[in-house]
Amino acid sequence: MASTLPGAGSRPEQTLALNMRLLAHHELQGFGGIGEGMGMQITRDQRRVLWLAHESAPKNFTAVDVTDPRSPKVVVQTELPHAKVRSNSLDIVGDTMIVAYQTREVGMKPAGFDIFDIGTPEAPRLVSHFDASGPHSRGVHAVWFVDGEFVHMAGGAADFTPTHPADDQFYRIVDVRNPSRPVEAGRWWYPGTRVGDSAPPPQRMEPKFDLGFRAHNTNVFPERPDRAYIGYIDGGAVILDIADKANPKLVTIWRYSPPFNGFCHTVLPLFDRGLLIVSDECVRDDGGDWPKLVRVVDARMETNLVPIATFPLAPYNTFAHRGGRSGAHNLHENLPVPASWRSDRIILGTFFNQGVRAYDISDPYQPREAAYFVPGAPKMSPAGAVQLNDVYVDDRRIVYTVDRFIGGLYILEMTI
Repeated sequence: MASTLPGAGSRPEQTLALNMRLLAHHELQGFGGIGEGMGMQITRDQRRVLWLAHESAPKNFTAVDVTDPRSPKVVVQTELPHAKVRSNSLDIVGDTMIVAYQTREVGMKPAGFDIFDIGTPEAPRLVSHFDASGPHSRGVHAVWFVDGEFVHMAGGAADFTPTHPADDQFYRIVDVRNPSRPVEAGRWWYPGTRVGDSAPPPQRMEPKFDLGFRAHNTNVFPERPDRAYIGYIDGGAVILDIADKANPKLVTIWRYSPPFNGFCHTVLPLFDRGLLIVSDECVRDDGGDWPKLVRVVDARMETNLVPIATFPLAPYNTFAHRGGRSGAHNLHENLPVPASWRSDRIILGTFFNQGVRAYDISDPYQPREAAYFVPGAPKMSPAGAVQLNDVYVDDRRIVYTVDRFIGGLYILEMTI
């Protein structure tokens, strides 16, 4: 059992850094609670605008001009319609932005996603809304939009009745080639999670870790447009064949919880290397679900995924009781869009109170920590420590990371 004695650097007010330095910090006009949505637009006049989805009401999304990363400026900040909805996720292609909406309770609205024209960043224009509300739906948690044609998402639907209330969000594909009339193109759900399935419901996690058989990140890349890579929370990592979008087919499910404690978040393929990077999400404070891991998986045979390494863990003694959550969460996902940095050797992720961290996987069997930045606790943070929630790296290798409660935006330079 890990020692509970505090380690060096365990004081939450301390800033810790290795091979990263702070260029700027912005509190986003006092509304610094940011979710899992970060995207960069290169405007027609060549500005760089970073769009951020908020973790909770009252704000919907914020745009920040980061053309000069040392001098970020808020461009626009918008409001949500009510306190029981959050945006949380967004993606951008050109001047089109998709924003997800998830409600606190089933049956509420707005629940789905909006399509915005952001050609004038100072005045985002709503184009249309895709409704994913329903009697058993909380709407959309996460979106993936990189080709300008299809939105891949984790969401509910009016005609989907889950066998368990926690299994309410599944994989959906929405055709947005006509942005004024988005239409569903296909869907897939975990066998046994819909009322009426021929398959039995899946074996659930023990109650304290049971967070549902739900889709989370739903990643599709131009290198393999016939594949969707899905973190399916307690269902593990899922690969689907989506060559026929109307009829997605299961390729493989890699479920490793139990014995681990669930919440597969992101499945990131590194195609040229035959690897997957699979991250979980820490969802409990004070080390309650330690360890939350990022795994390196041999995917050369996609029907037989084999884990070969895990990213080295930050010291338990230093971070588990530093305040709030402590463990893996989001990865920079190598988005195939012009402003995004892409690497199959350096992987960055956010780890809540462990900050943002970069790993060198040149040797996939021995991942090596290459850089990190852990800000000191934001003033008035309810966690008592930083809670870095998401990370985006632009094509200049500038790192943007955000706090989920109040800390706002941190802009960093990697020196590796």
